[in-house]
Amino acid sequence: MGHSLLCMMGFFLLSTVIRGNAEAKPKVELRADRTADPVGGSVTLTCSVSPSSSSSSSSSSSGWKYYWYRDGKSFQPVTNGQISVSEGGLYTCRGGRGEPVYYTENSETVWIDTTVSNRPVVTLYPNWSEIYRGETITVRCEIHGGDTEWDYEWETNSIIKPPNQNEHRIRSASSSNSGNYRCKGRMNSSQHETTEWSDSVTLTVSDNKPRPVLTVSPSWLSPGASVTLNCEVEHPSAGWSFYWYKAVPDLSEKSSSYELLPDGSGTAQDSYIIHGQTHTAGYVCRAGRGDPEYHTDHSQPEFVWSADVHSAASLTVSPDRVQHFTSDSVSLTCEGNFTEWRVRKFSEDGRLSDCRRMTGSTCNIYTSKSDTAVYWCESGSGEFSSAVNITVQNDGNGPILVSPVHPVTEGASVSLSCSLKTQKILSNVFFYHNDKLIQNDPRGELNISAVSKSDEGFYKCQYSGRESAQSWMSVKVISAAVSGADSSSSPVWLMVGLVCGVSLIIILLLLLYHCRQSKYSCFTRSIQSESHSPGSSTNHGVNQDETHVYDSPQHGTADTYESVTQVTNRNGSDEYENVTSSIIEFKDLRRKREHDTPEQSAVYYNEVGTHRYRGVSEGCSF
Repeated sequence: MGHSLLCMMGFFLLSTVIRGNAEAKPKVELRADRTADPVGGSVTLTCSVSPSSSSSSSSSSSGWKYYWYRDGKSFQPVTNGQISVSEGGLYTCRGGRGEPVYYTENSETVWIDTTVSNRPVVTLYPNWSEIYRGETITVRCEIHGGDTEWDYEWETNSIIKPPNQNEHRIRSASSSNSGNYRCKGRMNSSQHETTEWSDSVTLTVSDNKPRPVLTVSPSWLSPGASVTLNCEVEHPSAGWSFYWYKAVPDLSEKSSSYELLPDGSGTAQDSYIIHGQTHTAGYVCRAGRGDPEYHTDHSQPEFVWSADVHSAASLTVSPDRVQHFTSDSVSLTCEGNFTEWRVRKFSEDGRLSDCRRMTGSTCNIYTSKSDTAVYWCESGSGEFSSAVNITVQNDGNGPILVSPVHPVTEGASVSLSCSLKTQKILSNVFFYHNDKLIQNDPRGELNISAVSKSDEGFYKCQYSGRESAQSWMSVKVISAAVSGADSSSSPVWLMVGLVCGVSLIIILLLLLYHCRQSKYSCFTRSIQSESHSPGSSTNHGVNQDETHVYDSPQHGTADTYESVTQVTNRNGSDEYENVTSSIIEFKDLRRKREHDTPEQSAVYYNEVGTHRYRGVSEGCSF
């Protein structure tokens, strides 16, 4: 019993001593005023010992010395618990007092960096102020100066944090990548040496895909004018290239397909010029940038309209006028060698739509103010018709101007009139051309007998103080197209004319030369002689010794020779016998060539005594 009691008392005393020693063990705390040593500066470290008992700190902390360690190595025992350091490293401290020295536990470690002078810079590549969803962007940390190898550290408030590398490539950006980015570098050779943090760079990623805006100028075609397309996208200086397309109707999909225009791929300019456009057409653009290239959506189609009615497809309006009253029934009919059609409408507020009431190739409209628009036809083969303006009068009591829908040909006559919904024929109407009063006609009509280009323009009428809307009357000049065609082919016809003219002159000269040669050869041909005597039926031929000498012809309407001398040499002597003066008449055969026979072409007679001569010119004409 006594033995057991002594054991219990010993155990109690031992536990009390142990517990007292544990409670008396002081705590050490290490604090730093900053974690990085600035360039040319220092960091202040403070080491303090705090007792675990409830005794006062002044009595418990007296006599302490402080032992400092950097990277696990002791370097400076000081009485003061505060030091300044300018070298980076892993710092810790502890306290000690008494003899032998009683040591506290080591404090928590504090990492101190030494800041180097190299300054990091964060850059975005490409450096665009706004990035769109799906684009590729690189965030880069650049540290200039020296050949030092660095480890990189990023700090960002974005959802996705970059890896510890010098650049962060975002292949398909989203709004999760939006945020502020900054970086610093740490030397590979000395992990305690770092740069300062860079300035922050803001990356903004938009989830909305951009859509450029296309404008067309002019909206209505005029002869010889070019068409200019302009494609506008947000932040136009941000490296965009532009693509230009022609809209081709696709009735099966109730939309349009796009054909790239010549040299319309990736142009640096945000404008594109089309030359020689003569018919209604639609155009679209889009933009691209980056590598790999990121493309915007296509723009809304924009149209350039032509009033030319000679294209493969045409549009007729019934009734044939520009202006209509509210609730009028208007029919727009597509014409051409196509089976599928749609009528398109471009309203005043810029909306593009299709006719909702199509019957075959005809669109039926019961007019309202929203039907004021430009209309045209599109075929299933991609053809566009001419375009027409339709204006709906919103004032039920106001007049409308009755004017033709299609252009008036130059030189044709045209009649404009003013009409009310309840009264078609009006008198005492004022007509205006380009806001200038041109006629106060008691008949209520404006008649132009021969339209000229100067008559083109805006017209409106006024009746009883109320004005109609104004409508454009276009004048089509035929001579311009014709003269253009003639001028383009004139060099060809000039060459043809020259060749034909030279050839004709050569042929005429050859014929004239041949005729002159033939004319004199005819007179030396043989003359047949027929001899007739009373009671005799014998024909006497011409003696081979006879020679016929012809004098030159006299001038006149017929070729008459002064004389023909017959020389007969019967005995070899030079005597002349039967010398006779004869008149030989050659008829002018040039006027009767188609009626006379060769035997009738030249007949001459000589009758003296019993001799009669007859000559025939074969193949000669005079």
